[in-house]
Amino acid sequence: MLKEFRDFAMRGNVLDLAVGLVLGVAFGAIVTSMVNDIIMPPIGEILGGADFSDLYINLSGGEYESLAAAQEAGASTINYGAFLNTIINFIIVAFAMFMLVRFVNRATEHFQEEEEAADPTTRECPYCISEIPIKATRCPNCTSELEA
Repeated sequence: MLKEFRDFAMRGNVLDLAVGLVLGVAFGAIVTSMVNDIIMPPIGEILGGADFSDLYINLSGGEYESLAAAQEAGASTINYGAFLNTIINFIIVAFAMFMLVRFVNRATEHFQEEEEAADPTTRECPYCISEIPIKATRCPNCTSELEA
């Protein structure tokens, strides 16, 4: 059973998935830092010095100086500022993934065009219309003799 598990865990696609997951988590941390530390402070200043991460609705009816104070007191809150930060994180990640996929698609199209431009290696049999190697002197499908 341990040998089967080792074989499963060492398969190429499982390792690729693990690497992708680790890179995704690291990328998520970078995006979160970019949103919280670079994008949101200037937006908050433009909107009158608001700190989005500290925006909340208090459902318990008490008055608290900040979200941290309300949470420390055990008050029920709706943390819409943190939700706004999360939405911005998602938009940035989605845009980055879009750009990556777009780049890969364009690169793939470029390489496919190069392959199509290469010399042909097959031709069509004039008798049975099947695809045969260019150097064939007899069709393997209909056995007709071909001109070289």
